[in-house]
Amino acid sequence: MKSIRLDRSILFLLIIFTVLLVTGAVLIFSMKTDPLQESLSQDSLLKVLVVIEHEKMPVSSHILAYYPGSNRAAMFDIPGETGLILKSLGRVDRIDAVFAEKGIRNYKTEIEGITGISVPFYLTATLDNFARLTDLVGGLEVFIPTPVDTVSGSERVLLPSGAVTLDGDKVISYMTYTDSLDQEGESAARKQRAVLAFFKKLNDNSSKVFSDRIFPVLSSCLESNVPEKSKKDLLAELSRIDAERLVPQRVTGSLREVDGKELLFPFYDGQLLKDIVRQTLGGLASEVAGAQERIYALEILNGTRKQGLARKTSELYQSFGYDVIAVRNADTAEYEETVLIDRIGNDAVSKSIAQVIRCENIQTASLESFEGEDPASFGTEASVDFTIILGKDFDGRYVR
Repeated sequence: MKSIRLDRSILFLLIIFTVLLVTGAVLIFSMKTDPLQESLSQDSLLKVLVVIEHEKMPVSSHILAYYPGSNRAAMFDIPGETGLILKSLGRVDRIDAVFAEKGIRNYKTEIEGITGISVPFYLTATLDNFARLTDLVGGLEVFIPTPVDTVSGSERVLLPSGAVTLDGDKVISYMTYTDSLDQEGESAARKQRAVLAFFKKLNDNSSKVFSDRIFPVLSSCLESNVPEKSKKDLLAELSRIDAERLVPQRVTGSLREVDGKELLFPFYDGQLLKDIVRQTLGGLASEVAGAQERIYALEILNGTRKQGLARKTSELYQSFGYDVIAVRNADTAEYEETVLIDRIGNDAVSKSIAQVIRCENIQTASLESFEGEDPASFGTEASVDFTIILGKDFDGRYVR
């Protein structure tokens, strides 16, 4: 009789243990959520570091921030020569030295540090694999304003002008050649255009490239920190980026030589870059996202006696992705207050531009509004969207 009771007690304990084991397994499984799916389900910004590398050194590094709700995106170029104190290496050096010595994860961490944001995901491809990807999607479509016939290193580069489709080998040339005639930032812009063209081509050929037959080949050319089953979802999301409304941006700063290397140190000890990223990302999901519909043309007039103030301010606005088409002195050097003149009547955009320097003095006007006035007071460029006249209350960064 005691044996039967004992057997029943053991059986009861086994049942309890089994229930606890199953419950625990279910809880553990439910906690292992896919971070990509979690990000998408929360309708939040999808932030991805995209790196194209050659022989363990980044050729291009971009943060892509994408808002699925509107297909709007922002793109930030991180130059390899960006200089800072690298925590992972314990020295001042180029940021791409981290990639070479410590790999993509530490590299991503350093980039998160200088931009002030978390970038959960990354995609990397070698230059050769990016060429393979290009051929896999049928070539990349880019616009080349003038024919290219130059020698870069030991290679002669020949590229046609116009809207052209480049194969893998030509894309490598397009992304890597340098030209002494390039305007500042043009080399980085080519790499940005190539990456965006790739994602656009993914979308154009989605039924083919995301098929069970082709996608494994495509996936093998890309490394990522998302599970293999989620890589397709990640690429599918990025392929929906509305590149027509995207204004690529880049790190700007001053060049200095450190230990025989020329390094690019971001302006204002890196705080400007953080401000640019924060303001840009804040605009993606906001109701005033129209402030980023296109590149707006600015003219900046120096209304003070401070030499070079307008030029330095133009560099500031170019860092935020604006096109500064005129920089000169105002009609007088006695402006007490800084003023932003909105020529196109777009309140959302004018506030966004004014926010860069914390200017609250915004006036809406057009060239016709100043008939009879001295045009130099308000700029003379008919193609200007906004005019900024810097006053004595501007300290070079903010209106005080």
